Amino acid sequence: MTNSSEAPRTLAYWQRAAATLRIDTRPVIGGQRVEPLTTETFQSVHPHDGRVVATYPACGMAEIDLAVAAARKAFEAGCWSGLAPAERTRVMHRLGDLLRQHGDELALMDSLEMGMPIAQALGDIDESIDGLRALAELASQLTDLVLPSAPHALALNLRVPHGVVGAITPWNFPLYVALSKVAPALAMGNSLVLKPSELASLSCLRLAELALEAGLPPGVFNVVPGRGLPAGQALARHMDVDCLTFTGSTATGLQLLQDAGRSNLKVTLLECGGKSPQLVFDDLDDMDTLADTLVQGFAWNSGQVCVAGTRILVAQHLFDRLAEALAERVGTCLTGDPLDPTTTHGPLASRGQFERVTHLLAQAHKQGARVLARGQVASAAQGCHLGATLLADVASDHIVMQDEVFGPVAGLMPFADVDQALALANATRYGLFATVWTRDLPLAHRFARRLRAGSVVVNAVASPRTAHVRGSGAEPVGLSGYGIEGGAAGLRAYTRQRSVQFNLG
Repeated sequence: MTNSSEAPRTLAYWQRAAATLRIDTRPVIGGQRVEPLTTETFQSVHPHDGRVVATYPACGMAEIDLAVAAARKAFEAGCWSGLAPAERTRVMHRLGDLLRQHGDELALMDSLEMGMPIAQALGDIDESIDGLRALAELASQLTDLVLPSAPHALALNLRVPHGVVGAITPWNFPLYVALSKVAPALAMGNSLVLKPSELASLSCLRLAELALEAGLPPGVFNVVPGRGLPAGQALARHMDVDCLTFTGSTATGLQLLQDAGRSNLKVTLLECGGKSPQLVFDDLDDMDTLADTLVQGFAWNSGQVCVAGTRILVAQHLFDRLAEALAERVGTCLTGDPLDPTTTHGPLASRGQFERVTHLLAQAHKQGARVLARGQVASAAQGCHLGATLLADVASDHIVMQDEVFGPVAGLMPFADVDQALALANATRYGLFATVWTRDLPLAHRFARRLRAGSVVVNAVASPRTAHVRGSGAEPVGLSGYGIEGGAAGLRAYTRQRSVQFNLG
């Protein structure tokens, strides 16, 4: 399936495309689809209606061993690691072309497996391609460092690839997050073994095929489907994996850190949970646009976003006006069929995720939280649909203000002054992302320095939103993990620094 410019992309179009979608769940190892060694299987399920999308082999240690061996062989052969950066860049650009050509197919895979509305999934693919191209270009422009030395000597600091990188990625943005790791790891000359989420692996497996078509040498990029246990653990504990990169829950990140520590002291890069504040000061006037953006900040992708702004902290003077505007917007949120291009909110990704979010809402009710507004679920919707929910009468220590819900749920709290605003914003074990809404740029600058967050976005006015900056690297705080992602610093995270000294006398 490739992009179609002839047929209008209606619900019927996507339903037909889903019915004819080519599905191959075999792992990609050593440059080809291979038959798994395991006989055990598991299934991915469309969260909109519960139908089975794909049946996967439950790969484990045996398949991971084969994939790591293939990656090691390719790395040592230098067929990729030994190329000039500009040559790697050319291959990655060809991959970008193929991703664009197969964008409909990749977006459909993600939409079917985790329930992302198809219109958002298409945008997600476009964003992934842009990110891939930007990193490929940036990698070819990085330079090593020549150090001051005696006239008869030459001293260098070189960046060299780790070797074999193991990547474990989540289900909320299957292809996007995978490429956010695959692109920098490959751009810096590493070989790679990817274990995607068991809920959504199709697009990652297809990515590996397209990478081969683009000219990536066999064995450089391998994808093994499987559950966290044993496949993910096998990758984390593998003695021949040099670097492990992970995005997902804090609980899993902590476990992977232990697994890596039991092996070979491999480098670990962890982006884990978040509980991001949105600080709204009282010098803003455009309540309508502000409310739209705040709701989008916690309800987009059904709240299944690590940087979701789920703690909305509002200046007391503005609180009642904004609460009314937010409640109105939340009440109009409607979840529906992800394959309908008009759908803006889809289901939660799985039955387990649905049960977890509803359990946390029940706990919030017991702690005294009040539902200020709730979105609607289309009458024909089944499966794992949950309306966006805005809670009031919450305290900073309540469960929904401390735990990552990972659903379309936000709590609304007032603050009396800037000191209380900062204290509430930092009253969390996480530190991934924060947003400050104010026209007072000196105030925003002070907050950007004092907030415990890897990324801070300041919106001096409600609209337009701050543009995404691709060269920006960030490192999370606390239980949100560690290790830089993004920009030149994120590329360098997939390398080691080596000192080299020449005696030329």
